[in-house]
Amino acid sequence: MPTLKRLRPGTRFLLAEMPEITGVLVNASEWRAVVQLDRPERDVEYVDHEGRPRQFRSRGTHVKSWAPATVVEPVGFEPHFQDEEHDMSKTGTKKAASAKGKSRKARDGKLSCIDAAAKLLGEKKAPMNTKEMIEAMAAKGLWSSPNGKTPAATLYSAILREIKTKGKEARFKKSDRGQFVANG
Repeated sequence: MPTLKRLRPGTRFLLAEMPEITGVLVNASEWRAVVQLDRPERDVEYVDHEGRPRQFRSRGTHVKSWAPATVVEPVGFEPHFQDEEHDMSKTGTKKAASAKGKSRKARDGKLSCIDAAAKLLGEKKAPMNTKEMIEAMAAKGLWSSPNGKTPAATLYSAILREIKTKGKEARFKKSDRGQFVANG
């Protein structure tokens, strides 16, 4: 029986040792194989916005990384199967969003969280922790995160990362434990 690394992307397969597990090969390299596993169908019940109970049949998928030497039994082919998110032929590097020293803006023209924090600290001139920064940025309308669970922790990590990578050219400086000021 063939292994995943010998199959073409888009090949539907059964796992040789457990035929109840089926899926489609997304891509395979010498080191890993990305597969989209089929989940079993199940009945789902929910209550709609008018309070009426509804039912539907759900069948989902799950993307996993497997060893490319996994033994499978090919059972078909899906020629239009594409999953760009897991395409290993594309490079994993990200290009810089802006030139050095320039402020980065989000797609909708608003400031990113870290840019808003740099602007806020530049105006404030006093040490602040990230929780205070998030609250002040929201109050001033510079930046807000309606869906974020821990924006202060995310901002803290981003500031530390900038200080570490840019060194003296970073826009932030740590003044005390958990406190930051504008650098310059």
